[in-house]
Amino acid sequence: MDISNHSEPPQKLEDRNYIRWDSKGVEVIPDGEQEDIHAVADQINEIQKAQYNSHRHCYSGTHARTQGIVRGKFVVPDDLPKHLKQTELFEKGGEYEVIARYSSEPGDPGLDDRIPQPRGFAMKLFGVEGDMFDAGKDYPTHDIEFNSTPALDLATAKVTREIIDLRIKYGNDQKELYKHLEQRPDTDLQKYRDTVRNTHLESTRQYSQTSYRFGDYVIKWCLVPDGETQRKLYDETVKPEDGPDVLHRWLQNFHKEHDARYLFQVQLCENLEDQPVEYAGKVWDPEKYPWQTVATLEIPKQDSFNYERKMFWEDHMRVDPWLGLKSLQPLGGPNRLRRVGTYM
Repeated sequence: MDISNHSEPPQKLEDRNYIRWDSKGVEVIPDGEQEDIHAVADQINEIQKAQYNSHRHCYSGTHARTQGIVRGKFVVPDDLPKHLKQTELFEKGGEYEVIARYSSEPGDPGLDDRIPQPRGFAMKLFGVEGDMFDAGKDYPTHDIEFNSTPALDLATAKVTREIIDLRIKYGNDQKELYKHLEQRPDTDLQKYRDTVRNTHLESTRQYSQTSYRFGDYVIKWCLVPDGETQRKLYDETVKPEDGPDVLHRWLQNFHKEHDARYLFQVQLCENLEDQPVEYAGKVWDPEKYPWQTVATLEIPKQDSFNYERKMFWEDHMRVDPWLGLKSLQPLGGPNRLRRVGTYM
């Protein structure tokens, strides 16, 4: 699932037949989904209670380990082509203040960094104006989440319920867990998380995994490290002698010495068979459906592991894809699940 950052092809991307977000077949709610969603909420609560009993502190259900908190700005150019001038966020140029968090995905805040697992990135944009969902209508902010794997193993609400149940029962016994995973048709997708390339967070490409409305259209998004130093760090992988907290130390050392820059790119939906919205376990082919840059994220030098920021985020901040613009509405089953109980 390693997706390279191909440049945009020469054909006119603005002339392609992009699917409208409200077209028939984009979202198809399966029977029994609400039951699955409420069961997952109960499972996440069980995980959080277990972590509280261990740490005497309440953490989110997943992405519990903070690797860094940074401030920056999200810059939208004024010369985007018409098909990319979608939503209040991208219809005209502008700059938005950002606070962002680097994380490790599992729900254990004490997870050893030397264990390969998906990594996360989440950011809250400030000063965003437009038609907001009711939950965040009093605040001019928009939340955006990412994961370092392009496909989501918790691909539907039903799959989420099944997999979290297995992780609760056998999470401390990988051999037993794998025995059950190998009986599933999506074995490779479920086991992929344990084989991800464990590299420097500043060089790690991040993905939305799930689909979103993009004004008139449907997208996934990604965040691509764009600084020369960031790209070079991709060659640096975690080794056994590096220590259990290596990722936040590497990140802290980088941000003290370097500015960071990312490309924020979108991948528009053109074919629901190739690019399913309801099943988030499939990567949308970037050769057929290229990534297109719509903004940059710029992060100046700073201390990325400030303890006051870390404590404030973990105790008071909430990042939720349903907090923000209606024109960037989350789509598909995994996102409907998040609306009931945010666990990212």
